[in-house]
Amino acid sequence: MIKLDRGARNAARREPVQEECLNDPSSDARLVEQVRTGQREAFGVLVTRYEKKLERVLRRMVRDPEQARDLAQETFLRVYQHLDQFDASRRFGPWLFRVAMNLAVDWLRRRRPMIRLNQDSGPDRSGYEVVQPDPRPGVELAQEVRYVLEQLPTHYRKVLILRDLEGFSCSEVAAIEGRREATIRWRLSIAREMFRKIWEGRQSKEP
Repeated sequence: MIKLDRGARNAARREPVQEECLNDPSSDARLVEQVRTGQREAFGVLVTRYEKKLERVLRRMVRDPEQARDLAQETFLRVYQHLDQFDASRRFGPWLFRVAMNLAVDWLRRRRPMIRLNQDSGPDRSGYEVVQPDPRPGVELAQEVRYVLEQLPTHYRKVLILRDLEGFSCSEVAAIEGRREATIRWRLSIAREMFRKIWEGRQSKEP
């Protein structure tokens, strides 16, 4: 849970919480400007607005709920500390999620050694991560999906999670990743195909 002072918590409770993708950019910009002028409670509103979705995205990336909460807290801390560097002409939401995804990727790289898979593994055969042990037979669907996601390189996994599991639009994912929308659509297409091949390969092995 993000730790805020009493004024921030009270302001957050008064502000209606929205969690539809990246919210209202003009409202976010107004809150950012308020924080910059010394109204720290405005940042509490931003935290309340985004923290549930942010933690959920991070859980999909790192699987560990406690670690996801820690990464979310670190994300908000870093954003708050560097708010003076934020380009007000851009949207706050994508910037926030970009910081979070970068932190998640860094954590995964520190935690898991990298390996190469065989040539049948997909279009990008380098950068695959050692993953958790294969789920037991008959495991629930959600766990199977998580396992297959972990077979994907992180740059493909990110776009698949953001677009297909979390419902961000391709333009929003492009803003988060700092890439052209066409690049995101291309990566998404590859990610979906890689996921499909791994999924079907695993299903065909079931008794």
